[in-house]
Amino acid sequence: MIEKLSLVWRNPQTRTWTPVACIEYKDSTYFFNYTNGAKNENFVPFGQMNDLTKKYSSNELFPIFKNRLLSKSRPEYEDYLNWLDIQGEYNDFLELSRSRGIRATDELQLFPIPTKNEAGDYEVLFFSHGISHIAPGYVNRLESLQKNDLLLLLQDIQNEADPFALALRTKDDPVELLGYCPAFFAKDFNKLLDLNGKDHVHVYVQKVNLTAPLQLKLLCKLVTKWHNDFIPFDEEEFQPYL
Repeated sequence: MIEKLSLVWRNPQTRTWTPVACIEYKDSTYFFNYTNGAKNENFVPFGQMNDLTKKYSSNELFPIFKNRLLSKSRPEYEDYLNWLDIQGEYNDFLELSRSRGIRATDELQLFPIPTKNEAGDYEVLFFSHGISHIAPGYVNRLESLQKNDLLLLLQDIQNEADPFALALRTKDDPVELLGYCPAFFAKDFNKLLDLNGKDHVHVYVQKVNLTAPLQLKLLCKLVTKWHNDFIPFDEEEFQPYL
């Protein structure tokens, strides 16, 4: 079960994404705290949660996150859960971790903080990013993909926007790009490639949604060994505000 989410904010001046807070669900209680990324001079705290040093708690999901859940009364709600591959038991955190809680009116996104799966491995689900920037034939290639098809990672070493960028491509010919891994995970994915070796980091097709919006068309799963020297998101900006 997803227990922690990182809240990332896009700086309106630099257009870069920075983790500014963490939300946790534990023992039927929600907890919220800012991280060191919130020290950015352009960042403004959220509403009444204006004390950067305080850890907030609530029996209900905080409004800033609750507003990012799709209303159950929306006609596309069932399709939406299907696109997110949410089946059986539902919880708010699971929806937010898959949808990223994106709203057109602000510059915030949510991502899960990975924990070991039942086998003790690293496993994370994510939607392919940046697919609006690749060739139109992308959608046509999606039609041939099946669940558990293997995808390959491609280090985009000359990417001026992100030196850690990892593209996704098909394994079978003809080779085609299928977007990018989320920038939020790219640095950790690169660490795992270095620690475990390229032959032991696997990306699979989890779900293809041909009728979904572009950003929800290809759901992927990355699985690899949880190396003893690996700590997810161990950079200073992810740590609790001090």
